[in-house]
Amino acid sequence: MRISISSLALAMLLTPFALGQAAPQKLKTEASPANAKEPEERPSESRKADEKTGAENSASEKPERYDMTEVPPVATQHEITVDGRPLRYTANAGRLPIKRDDGNILAEMFFVSYTLAAQDPAKRPLTFAFNGGPGSATVWLHMGALGPKRVLMQPAGFMPEPPYRGVDNSATALGVTDLVLVDAIGTGFSRAANGEEEKKFLSVAGDVRAFGEFIRAYITRYERWSSPLFLVGESYGTTRAAGVAGYLADQGIAFNGIALLSSALEFETLEFTKANDLPYVLILPSYTMIAAYHKKLPPDLNENPAKTRAEVEHWASTDYAQALAQGDRLSTQERKTVISQISRYTGLATEVIDQANLRIDVQEFTHNLLLEQKVRVGRLDGRFTGPDPRGLLDPSFYDPSMSETLPPYTAAFNQYVRNELGYKTDMPYRVFAFSSQEFKWEWGSAEKGFPDTATELRQAMAKNPYLKVLVMEGYYDLATPYFAANYTMDHLNLPEQLRKNISYATYESGHMVYLDTKSLAKFRQDLGSFVAKSLPPTR
Repeated sequence: MRISISSLALAMLLTPFALGQAAPQKLKTEASPANAKEPEERPSESRKADEKTGAENSASEKPERYDMTEVPPVATQHEITVDGRPLRYTANAGRLPIKRDDGNILAEMFFVSYTLAAQDPAKRPLTFAFNGGPGSATVWLHMGALGPKRVLMQPAGFMPEPPYRGVDNSATALGVTDLVLVDAIGTGFSRAANGEEEKKFLSVAGDVRAFGEFIRAYITRYERWSSPLFLVGESYGTTRAAGVAGYLADQGIAFNGIALLSSALEFETLEFTKANDLPYVLILPSYTMIAAYHKKLPPDLNENPAKTRAEVEHWASTDYAQALAQGDRLSTQERKTVISQISRYTGLATEVIDQANLRIDVQEFTHNLLLEQKVRVGRLDGRFTGPDPRGLLDPSFYDPSMSETLPPYTAAFNQYVRNELGYKTDMPYRVFAFSSQEFKWEWGSAEKGFPDTATELRQAMAKNPYLKVLVMEGYYDLATPYFAANYTMDHLNLPEQLRKNISYATYESGHMVYLDTKSLAKFRQDLGSFVAKSLPPTR
């Protein structure tokens, strides 16, 4: 019996085979400006070996197969000014093969790396970064926060008027670390050889092993075994990062630091079910923050946001949790008191709370908070609002924060990767893999309960006492609420000396904290400080 996980809740968290130690063939390494030259080879277009012969959904169609021929990445030279100083860097855009022991290629993973010229690999940090989904490409972290180019949005992160474009990112992390942005198999330009091979990667365990093998192969081919290593994961990317850290610890690869942005490690804290009250408790403070942003709270709660946040956190984890635990034993008067308090902290009508049996899920909150204004509130970012395209009374879920960010990021990245990075291909860049017929994520068996990689993170920290963890969280995020992330980190069962390795950074933003330009600047400062503090003493 498989876990019953809501496809909506998990697929939007932006949604066993053994990988052998393949003997890699040497690829062209990053060239310094002195010896850089126009690459003679361009990436071949990944093409289907079997053309479709019938109607699109015809049963007579042959299975999809993709060209797994190795082609060297495209190397280009660039310069950007950060903090008043020019940074010369090499960008490599290409695909790295994931092989079996016998050398057969199972899949190729697309990446873009950025490396500064004339740096000592033993001292220069190297950061692998990825988004999640599962089923999401890494365009968000790439073009929103870390890379030298970012998508131009309005200052608060809202959608600009088309056409969309990229601009220099003065907040790029390239000033403190080399970067490798990686797309999961089935997303971006990453593909498995065929549908059957792809299934091996579409699971919690298979995905971890694929990224683990990518990292091993990358640091081997580009001779970075001596570099300080870091991971940055967002959303399901944090699930992956924790799993990869635990997995690679047993392969002899240790990390100096892991940054977890909008964490999803222990899904028991996130998945609303009839028998699981914990997510309702942990998401309540986020409802309060969003209600405050939209001026839906009583005046006294708006005076001091920090005080209100602490008050709600305390009430949610005590009185509210105890009330939910009583279930039907809760008295009529106690029930009225709880309903009144939830209404005070969320801005929702008492009738809505009563009808929801004191348990407000994300859809109920986002559809009802500004109902009188006839707009929905964003799930990924509660600051966003918009009318439902299907109509106010349509019961299906709609998230205006995704609708406003997807078009600009898709257009700007496609322009950038092809024109500035020179990666020429007709293959569509899949921002999301959900449209693929092969995409069906395997969460595991019910015997193991909710998906969980917090255990792997604990194992990695126990095996490597120098490993530092930075938890980065947005107050307006309903996909991965900040209080749920705190709860997970508080329940790792770590000794005191290891708990000191965990630090936190919070933002007045949503799931993608970097959408807001002020939060982006803080993100860069927080990440840079974290990397610097996680490096070993000068040798």
